[in-house]
Amino acid sequence: MPGTQESLPADGVHRVVIVGGGAGGLELATRLGDTLGRKGKLQVTLIDKNRTHVWKPKLHEIAAGSMDLGLHSVDYLAQAHWHGFQFRIGELEGLDRDRRVVQLRPWLDERGREVAPASEVPYDTLVLAIGSLSNDFGTPGVREHAMRLESQADAKAFHSRMINACLRAQLQPGPVGQGQLHVAIIGAGATGVELAAELHRSVREMVSYGLDRIDPQRDLKVMVIEAAERILPVLPERLSKATTHLLHSLGVEVLTNARVSEVTPGGVCLADGRVLAAELVVWAAGVKAADFLKDIGGLETNRLNQLVVLPTLQTTRDPDIFAIGDCAACPWPEAGPGRPPVVPPRAQAAHQQASHLRVQIRRRLAGRPLVPYRYRDFGSLVSLGEYSTVGNMMGGLIGGSMMIEGGFAKMMYLSLYKMHELALHGWAKVALDTLARLITRRTEPHVKLH
Repeated sequence: MPGTQESLPADGVHRVVIVGGGAGGLELATRLGDTLGRKGKLQVTLIDKNRTHVWKPKLHEIAAGSMDLGLHSVDYLAQAHWHGFQFRIGELEGLDRDRRVVQLRPWLDERGREVAPASEVPYDTLVLAIGSLSNDFGTPGVREHAMRLESQADAKAFHSRMINACLRAQLQPGPVGQGQLHVAIIGAGATGVELAAELHRSVREMVSYGLDRIDPQRDLKVMVIEAAERILPVLPERLSKATTHLLHSLGVEVLTNARVSEVTPGGVCLADGRVLAAELVVWAAGVKAADFLKDIGGLETNRLNQLVVLPTLQTTRDPDIFAIGDCAACPWPEAGPGRPPVVPPRAQAAHQQASHLRVQIRRRLAGRPLVPYRYRDFGSLVSLGEYSTVGNMMGGLIGGSMMIEGGFAKMMYLSLYKMHELALHGWAKVALDTLARLITRRTEPHVKLH
């Protein structure tokens, strides 16, 4: 492969390369760097195609404009400097298992200029933590006309288009057209429902800043489209019904048993012949791993391009390569009837696997056998913005299962993000940052117009 190859480290230093700086990858790099990287017992390298990290469950808030990205993003270079690991910007292109190197394609800036050349990074232990993408199931028009919420860039692009749509409606000579300020969200899982609730508030607040030619009740409309019989299918039916009732009370149109047959420049076509006009369409249905992971380096993958791993999180065909998070198909023997036999793609799973793998790498360095990972299902939580939070707590947290909503559910939802922040920054910084955010929230607008 053309490009440069990293020089080998000093003898005796084990090289751990982590590809993907999401929740699991960044937590693992930080914890390994803090404990072994600082002491020179391990060389930890994190590779990601972005310069900054944002917790993926927060993307809907960025898209709606209700979260200040600058207060919640983590700069990889700064994190690496303070926590004993190295950061390389780049995107995985290939994997040479015989030579034990990952191959990175050239990294270009927004103007197409090369910032980092094609290169190869050697490893002794490789961890793939690349995350997941939405699955469009080959639906016509999705790639051309629908937006996604898979990255910071996606969320910021949606927010920009939403603001531009409102400004266009305000400044155009004629009245707001049919469907001009309609948003169609395809997929009523957590991402779709959370985005719908956030948009209801943020768009109306933005219009109140002086866009007087837009009538929120008449012109603004958010639609959630779900192919299944009910929204939030992973939650108990009672919570699904309660969330549907809340969305209806907000004016969000919920369509179930509605399969999308095509996305067009002007909206969404359903299989039953209905056509829904919408200026903005968001695809939030289905999950799969990136296409380039399919059989990468000869590793075993499933039909969703996920890397098949053993209970130790090692890939089935190479004990030196691990996979964690959404890109891993990890067995879940305790799933029970009616559930998929693999660990679900959730932030809590990535957090648990990063914590587990940190200990396993220590065992690997010491020549001790690895122990299997056991997923602990703490339930699912869905934030409906300032209106409510719903979910179910289960598993090891309470010893059974319990449906929760309202203030307590919101506190539990916030605690998941705080656990992620604590893993990255420690108690002192998280406490001070949280206090600063509480103070600034009193003096700043809720919706960001940029």
